[in-house]
Amino acid sequence: MRGRSEASGVALPVLALVAGMVSIQSGAALAKGLFPVVGAAGVTALRVGFSALILLAVWRPWRRGPERGEIGAIVLYGAALGLMNLLFYLALRTIPLGIAVAIEFTGPLAVALAGSRRGIDFAWIGLAVLGLGLLLPLGDTTPLDLTGAALALGAGLCWAAYIVFGQRAGRAGGGRAVSLGMLVAALVVAPVGLGHAGTDLFTPEILATGLVIAVLSSALPYSLEMFALTRLPRPAFGVLMSLEPAVAALAALALLGERLTAVQAGAIGCIVAASAGITLAGRRSGRKPPNRDAAG
Repeated sequence: MRGRSEASGVALPVLALVAGMVSIQSGAALAKGLFPVVGAAGVTALRVGFSALILLAVWRPWRRGPERGEIGAIVLYGAALGLMNLLFYLALRTIPLGIAVAIEFTGPLAVALAGSRRGIDFAWIGLAVLGLGLLLPLGDTTPLDLTGAALALGAGLCWAAYIVFGQRAGRAGGGRAVSLGMLVAALVVAPVGLGHAGTDLFTPEILATGLVIAVLSSALPYSLEMFALTRLPRPAFGVLMSLEPAVAALAALALLGERLTAVQAGAIGCIVAASAGITLAGRRSGRKPPNRDAAG
């Protein structure tokens, strides 16, 4: 009876985490379907703008504003968050969702490996580099668009900056920092989205779809991930999060009809394995595994 209770206690947060990954990648797939109407920049403005409104309503950071020393970290954190979302959606214009997520994962992997001197960690680096190399258009029958790959890599670099600056901004209070950072992100991407889509962003149908994207891509998955994080060991959480590129590829296949070649699927597998390996190695060395707090 006790074993059954423990199993059910683990199963629920695992299901919540998987549901969160499915939600955020379904939101990305829905966002990609809106590109022909308002463009990638317009969709980014809708997603980040509505996410900022939701977080501000939940956390109400105006009750106690940030101290002067915290403002710089929050601004850098928010700018990295906004650019990460913008570059990621720009990448989705020309490369499949699963591949974009896999390339973007190089950002948190780099942060997790920063300063490492363990031999096994360099093996995981090699596996991740192999995965990236397989994604390049070297003899594949469906070559990958280099501009899209570069944009996804840029999103990964912004993800790394987001993690670093987010740790500093978090000293102002987690929820408050996230809501203010998302507000900064919205201010960064809104001019780009408005400049591209103009008044088309404000039609009722587009606004409604943008709200759904924000809920699927931010509010719902982050709530589910927080539920799982408080009930799962951190290493288990990190290993499960490593599956996100594979979840993205499956969501893209189901919702967008994006099929990957065997080489591309193998490349994503290499990056997933590298992320899981780094997470487990981080458990033994005391490092925190890479994960997403408010990205994606």
